[in-house]
Amino acid sequence: MNRSLAPFRHRMFAILWTGAFVSNVGTWMETVGVGILVTEATGEALWTGLVAAAGFVPSAVLGPVGGALADRLPRRRLLLITTTIQTILAGTLTLLAANGNPGPGIVTLVVLGAGCTQAIGFPAYQSVLPDLVPREDLVGAVALSSAQWNLGRVVGPALAGIVISIGGYAWAFAINTLSFFAVILAVSQLRLPPPVERTAQSVLSSIKQGIAYTRRDPGLRVVVAYMAVNTLLAAPFIALIAAMSLKVLDAGAGGTAVLVTAQGLGAVTMALTLAALAARFGPGRVLLTVLWGLPPALVIYALMPVLALSAIAIFFVGLLYLGALSSFTSIAQLRAPAAVRGRVLSVLQVLLGSLYPLGAVLQGAIADEIGLRATTAGAAVIMLILLLGARVVWPRFTAALDAPVAELHGDAAGSIETP
Repeated sequence: MNRSLAPFRHRMFAILWTGAFVSNVGTWMETVGVGILVTEATGEALWTGLVAAAGFVPSAVLGPVGGALADRLPRRRLLLITTTIQTILAGTLTLLAANGNPGPGIVTLVVLGAGCTQAIGFPAYQSVLPDLVPREDLVGAVALSSAQWNLGRVVGPALAGIVISIGGYAWAFAINTLSFFAVILAVSQLRLPPPVERTAQSVLSSIKQGIAYTRRDPGLRVVVAYMAVNTLLAAPFIALIAAMSLKVLDAGAGGTAVLVTAQGLGAVTMALTLAALAARFGPGRVLLTVLWGLPPALVIYALMPVLALSAIAIFFVGLLYLGALSSFTSIAQLRAPAAVRGRVLSVLQVLLGSLYPLGAVLQGAIADEIGLRATTAGAAVIMLILLLGARVVWPRFTAALDAPVAELHGDAAGSIETP
């Protein structure tokens, strides 16, 4: 526990974590409020899906741009600009709700703008973590950052329900607007090194160089391959929690809350132990352990007959999934030099932003035909088969996780200078 909480000893990390957590709670309040508002206004699930996609899909499109900007602009300035824009957009949504029931089209456009801004700023946020804590605390810092997202995912919707029932949508959106000031206050106190990359080249060339470095580094190739499999086949269980509760377990909205909370608690539990596990066994071995453990856990979750057993099972699914997601990010940060860190992390952001919604849509459609239990279990079995296939065909594939970090030069880095 002491090892996992060690990043909080570093003042700048603690300040940024707190500000991000406050803002994350507000963001989840807005997400829930927007979903209810659009659903009540239209009575159509299509609009609910569109507004959710508007906030998430931009990361798959604009993530590389954000990564390039994170490597060529001062990251503190970039974070302040993007957070300020998000504050303005959240305030706009608050005014619209305060003056009446805004139409689903304008709400979706505001959410899309916020999603685009988030997509551009997020690589910079991830990239500053190695500048706030020493190398030995980086795994813990990444895990704690994931923990605050999951804590916000539990706290935010609960607060949204209370606030909307008392004061209406405008109050929930107003709280989200104010919550961004916590991030602005935290970021304004950061002292970060200047960007390393030369800025004479185009953004497109900068993006290509980041992709080239990711392809050339053997450990990053392993991370990208495993994250693609994990995101497409395992991650959609998150999007389908409500369907599992409502259609399979017949547990209603209360059952959804139980499953979401259990999954979040599992994620937080892993976040509090991941740093100690990585320090003892190494990040690579921890990643492989949680990856191999996730498919059996998903199968067990899919087959549980009642809500109580499903909650226990999804606790472990959440624990293992958080371990995998945090390991992907921490290994990428450990292997990526500061000059390309933003662009390397944006590659992972693109994977998550594209394959997660794709997997959720595909598994949802398949579940309508064969049932959600069979779909979730089948996806887990396919993931296990792919892991076994990689182990048999390329027995030394995972050894690249411990390979020396590639140097920045020539074809992979172009004009990037080493620190």
